[in-house]
Amino acid sequence: MLLVPLPSPPHFPAADFSLRRLLRRKAYPRRSLLVHSASKEVDAFTQSSGYLFESSSEAESSTEYNISKISAIYKKKPLIVIRRLLQIGSTLGKWFALRYYDRVAERDDVMFEVRAAELRKILVQLGPAYVKIAQAVSSRADLIPPSYLDELSLLQDQIAPFSSEVAFQTIEQELGIPLDEVFSEITPEPVAAASLGQASVQWESCCCKSSRPGVRAAISLDILILRFLVGLIKRAGKLNTDLQSVIDEWALSLFREMDYNIEAKNGVRFRQLYGSIQDVVVPEFYVDQTTSKVLIMQWIEGQKLAEVKDLYIIEVGVYCSLNQLLECGFYHADPHPGNLLRTYDRKLAYLDFGMMGEFKQELRDAFIEACLHLVNRDYDALAKDFVNLGFIPPTADKDAVAQALTGVFRNAVSKGVRNISFGDLVGKLGTTMYKFKFRIPSYFSLVIRSLAVLEGIAVSINPDYKVLSSTYPWIARKVLTDNSPTLNSSLKALLYKDGVFRIDRLESLVTESLRVRTERLSAKESLEIDNTQIWAFALDEKVAFVREIIVEEIAKGMDALGLATVDSIALPLVGNLPFVSNSFSSVTEEDITHLRNLQRLVTLFSGLQQQESSTTKSSANEAALIPSALASGQEILPLLSSLAKLPQDSQQQLLRLPADVARKLVSRAIARTIKRVFL
Repeated sequence: MLLVPLPSPPHFPAADFSLRRLLRRKAYPRRSLLVHSASKEVDAFTQSSGYLFESSSEAESSTEYNISKISAIYKKKPLIVIRRLLQIGSTLGKWFALRYYDRVAERDDVMFEVRAAELRKILVQLGPAYVKIAQAVSSRADLIPPSYLDELSLLQDQIAPFSSEVAFQTIEQELGIPLDEVFSEITPEPVAAASLGQASVQWESCCCKSSRPGVRAAISLDILILRFLVGLIKRAGKLNTDLQSVIDEWALSLFREMDYNIEAKNGVRFRQLYGSIQDVVVPEFYVDQTTSKVLIMQWIEGQKLAEVKDLYIIEVGVYCSLNQLLECGFYHADPHPGNLLRTYDRKLAYLDFGMMGEFKQELRDAFIEACLHLVNRDYDALAKDFVNLGFIPPTADKDAVAQALTGVFRNAVSKGVRNISFGDLVGKLGTTMYKFKFRIPSYFSLVIRSLAVLEGIAVSINPDYKVLSSTYPWIARKVLTDNSPTLNSSLKALLYKDGVFRIDRLESLVTESLRVRTERLSAKESLEIDNTQIWAFALDEKVAFVREIIVEEIAKGMDALGLATVDSIALPLVGNLPFVSNSFSSVTEEDITHLRNLQRLVTLFSGLQQQESSTTKSSANEAALIPSALASGQEILPLLSSLAKLPQDSQQQLLRLPADVARKLVSRAIARTIKRVFL
């Protein structure tokens, strides 16, 4: 899509919203495009469920979600509640009865598409709450049959609009001025329609959304009914999860989504945080000209993400989502395919910022830790993460939970992080969640949906796509570069076990973090990692904590190398002396481990292939490790050439490394001398 530069709109004073007086002072051309011929047709929702808002203006005027207030309103209107229950029960009951008859009559295949179309029409008639549920489900191509997927996908951006005349009246009432005095151009019919509103007016590159009438009243009553039903389900099934809190969280987000003032502010904040990300487009919002029922924003054109089959744009979406979830904590909680477009210049455009979520810092850290522990198969730590995330109470038997998680995830992670399916992980947790009375925190349902939707879209393009494969490199980079004390402590616990450095985990984290794709790659380019990238990453100021660990381990290895070198020279000389054992050596098993780690570090940072030989595997002959721990001059030359390509700041940091290693070595030598003399 080509984004047309926005002309500066007339400034509408916030105090008195005096548009008429302002526009009279400024000679704006006016054209009324057949406003009188705007559509007066009644949409299916109004026709079937219009009684909800026609008889409950109090519920329709509610601007905030308050279940006590909603309950009080409908206690006075029992006939409306009964009528709604009968409507829901009869329409859905009839549909399920027909589906059952199709199965009994063995005509499932013949009637499949017909029933799918009927279900879509029923959901539209029932209203926005049911449409929203269907939109969330419609992104899961791996869970929904194709015929139903095609029909439910129409609910993402092809919902029948409501009367244009009603929309124009709403806009004029909210702005307090005739429509043709506000906009230079008016389209008589809506250009797009959604479950909560529709884009009724296009002004050059600007669009005006107006709220669908009756949505607050319908959603209020449907939420009340859903809370009652899930309360019954919880008691009947003796579930530990607070399903009503999940409904409340969802309802709260729906009410925020219905207030266009909130959506405009959300859009501005989202644009500030993520609008500068490469290949991400966020529309501009005109907050001063927006009201609770009318939203004025930039008009963006493009194709639905599910229709273009572009995995690169999916990767951009994953990257942007991870920035939302792991960096800032402010995330788009309704990323169904209708709200994600690929623009015509191949960028990802985000739309509809009514439903947003906040992911607190402590929960973000716990989520990252859980992913790390899952990939590294540390199920004991994962059980603790589930406590921190609020899935299980602190009093739960963590050993039993860890054992159950081992059984659930062992096969899932055995093939490597790049083959882990996010959807499969959530599905495999079902039995364990029921057994240990897992609670689904209300905040987490939106986080799960945000990731599951992206994987669902990607799976429709590539059945082998795994969102966690794209997610883990960002998690690895986050844990290596973040200065959070919590994540630093978690990283240290991950890299050390009983005081022993597990270099294989550092290698894995560094390698995965360098898989992060920050630029669009051409078909000929690849994600191959060279030692220049490794050095540039290790010398970055953001990885100071990791660099300190590496320097410490290099110092340990150099210290062990010095001891092994002395032994290799001294032992042949003193071996024939009386009273000196041939097995005498000052090198311990711990030193042998340090030598091996040094060799692995040299291999990692030189870009050389690690050579596994019998001498490196044997702890009996530490002298054999000496040459393998060092690189030859011939191998050093390419490394020096790579280091010369580093940025100036990185080269200066590199020059400081020998001094840092020397200080560590001196400290270890003094400590060892004191230990041998006095202990």
